[in-house]
Amino acid sequence: MSYADRRNRSRVPEVLIVDDEDDIRELIELSLIRLGLACDAAGTLTDAKALLAGRPYRLCLTDMRLPDGDGLELVEHIQAEHPGLPVAVITAYGSMDAAIRALKGGAFDFVSKPIELKALRELVSHALRLDGQDEVPAAGGKSLIGRSAAIEQLRGQIAKLARNQAPVFIHGESGTGKEVIARLIHEQGPRAAAPFLPVNCGAISPELMESEFFGHRKGSFTGASNDKEGLFQAARGGTLFLDEVGELPLGMQVKLLRAIQERAVRAVGAYAEEPVDVRILSASHRDLAALVEEGRFRQDLFYRINVITLRSTPLRERPEDIPPLVEHILRKLSLREGGPPRELAHDALEALCRQPLAGNVRELENLLERACAMADGREIQIRDLDLRAASSSAPKVTSVFPSAPPSPSAMVAPAETAEGSEEDEQGQIMRMLEETHWNRSEAARRLGMTLRQLRYRLQKWGVE
Repeated sequence: MSYADRRNRSRVPEVLIVDDEDDIRELIELSLIRLGLACDAAGTLTDAKALLAGRPYRLCLTDMRLPDGDGLELVEHIQAEHPGLPVAVITAYGSMDAAIRALKGGAFDFVSKPIELKALRELVSHALRLDGQDEVPAAGGKSLIGRSAAIEQLRGQIAKLARNQAPVFIHGESGTGKEVIARLIHEQGPRAAAPFLPVNCGAISPELMESEFFGHRKGSFTGASNDKEGLFQAARGGTLFLDEVGELPLGMQVKLLRAIQERAVRAVGAYAEEPVDVRILSASHRDLAALVEEGRFRQDLFYRINVITLRSTPLRERPEDIPPLVEHILRKLSLREGGPPRELAHDALEALCRQPLAGNVRELENLLERACAMADGREIQIRDLDLRAASSSAPKVTSVFPSAPPSPSAMVAPAETAEGSEEDEQGQIMRMLEETHWNRSEAARRLGMTLRQLRYRLQKWGVE
């Protein structure tokens, strides 16, 4: 028996390796021994279940094909009998469908054959960081405010999804906290110490998109005076959050699909791909399934990023969350401006709870910030909220996810109508950008124009 074997046997096994191929088991075991981890090995589903029943493990690695069953059956067994134990599956090269089924079944992550030792070590490292992370506070100060059933359910879903590496798609109306949800998934998971990088896909120029995502090499195009790393490289080891992913042009969707499938990217001007260790979370206020039907979003990319779906519930469906949100926002405003927090009068709070709030939390923040500026004393009165003005200026949203694009007449920009001058149009657009916190995609949607039309006007006016 070698020294490595004696050292391994002298420790309590922490990892269970399940594979019917002796050389694969030995390769994985030797790799994990170098990480200081002791292992048990099993060649069948029956042996694996017996070992799991006899002692606790910190991680299970299982092949998808076993002589007396498959890895999916073992994933389901662990979810039922040993909840909290991360299980990763080993799939054949190119078997993304099997990997996705495993992730949906509760697997932590997957690694493809032939096994790359670097990818294996990264997977194991992420899995073992889950120990003791059941109660991880949000490091960025973000949290879900509310006590409704929808919010309680969402908290439970976030805690569960934080423990695996499956791609998650978050859908919901603008202003419902999709980025907050994504950040909580990151901060409660094993990648919390690594970067969380949010990017608004609708705010990047199509011409620069490939360079922004994957980086470029010096001299690869005019103006590329230095090497530059892309968003995938900058988020190395962490999470890349693709907000408004439905705004990606079709050409970029192809490149993103390959990056997700191969876990590798090629910088503009580079000859070879480089592996990237990044978890992908995405979000949109649009119905991606409808975009797929219209041919505006690739079906294969839709299935890759939509392994698990979360819905961010609009405020009108959970009005009981408005009072604690009001308290939270007023406290935040008082910290920014100094002085004690203001309070809402009882009738003002009741009126606010009846308000449609089409802009959700973002609109609520704007209403309260304006009311604080208008109020004379510490108590905000109903007149300070000016809800009638807010209702008249709010966008009329009839559906969270429109099934068809706006009609051609609705796509006409304000300057092309008979209403007002260019100065009026500029003022209207700038107010909408401020109202949407400079979310260009959402501002364009509310104004009834395309994102390209909005970009053209901002460039014409010299607005960055």
